[in-house]
Amino acid sequence: MNPEKSTVRVLITGVTGQDGAYLAKALLDDGYKVFGTVRRGGSPKTDRLKSLGILERVILVPLEITEFPNVIQVLSDIRPDYIYNFSAQSFVMDSFTHPITTTQVNYIGVLNLLESLKILNLDSRFLQPSSSEMYGSQEKSYVSEETRFNPFSPYAVAKHSAHCAVQIYRTKYQVKAASAILFNHESELRGREFVTRKITMALAKIKLNLQNKLFIGNLDAKRDWGHAKDFVEAQWLMLQQEKPEDFVIATGKQYSVRDFINETAKNLDMKIEWRGNGIDEAGSFNGKDIVIVDKRYFRPAEVETLLGDATKAKEKLNWSPKISFEELVKEMVEKDFKSVNKLNN
Repeated sequence: MNPEKSTVRVLITGVTGQDGAYLAKALLDDGYKVFGTVRRGGSPKTDRLKSLGILERVILVPLEITEFPNVIQVLSDIRPDYIYNFSAQSFVMDSFTHPITTTQVNYIGVLNLLESLKILNLDSRFLQPSSSEMYGSQEKSYVSEETRFNPFSPYAVAKHSAHCAVQIYRTKYQVKAASAILFNHESELRGREFVTRKITMALAKIKLNLQNKLFIGNLDAKRDWGHAKDFVEAQWLMLQQEKPEDFVIATGKQYSVRDFINETAKNLDMKIEWRGNGIDEAGSFNGKDIVIVDKRYFRPAEVETLLGDATKAKEKLNWSPKISFEELVKEMVEKDFKSVNKLNN
């Protein structure tokens, strides 16, 4: 352990999530002192921290990010050198059902952190994960930091508001804040409510005869999918820069939901045969329909395609993704097949 790094205090809100857990492990392994926030009351979901072997090494701190007095008290007590705000309502579909909660967490929570930094006059460096969903539907094939935003969901609107707040506090109050405009990033730690884990888990169960069908939404929606470990590295690099700036973090490659299903099936030695189109589309395996398109899983306002241009990150951060789409899917499939098979035996 580097003795100098052991005195550096890092606060990660939402440390029990995918990105928070990966970042916490990387920083702890590098010698940093890591504080991670969890919701007050109840039992925090620490499975990801346990799986990475770091639960006992993270200093857990109760925090309600939507309560300003609580936020300013926590920041005053810890006085962190770095803050990574991974606390969020991160499921886009849920934002249509719970727009107010999404706004409170994803915007007001960020505002509470920024205002606390201003009032306390802390010299902390602050990282806000913005979202590619802020771009909505675009005519351009690639989008960058210069592309105009066009949010299409309550989630995207809240993220866009927070993104603007970061720029205001950085410009007007000299808060050392930066936003990482993150495109889709997955891993074996991804929540099961997200389409990628839904696919890998369902097909693993179907392969083992534990489930009959996968019900899915828009097969033709295209996303720029990367690995969370690569994206966490980019966010760390952003706060190492002398001047805080916003960066698009993306792979620059695009795949559809159908592609993700096909790649998952390939890793399970399954071949999906597609027939029909639109809501009648079905994917068959061994002559039996197992992938069913269901209109219940379509968003009220769909974003058909998202593809990021991370040229600025490559040039200024010397960052580029290391893990390919195929390697990402393989990792997720192997983990889910192993876990499902273990439960079945």
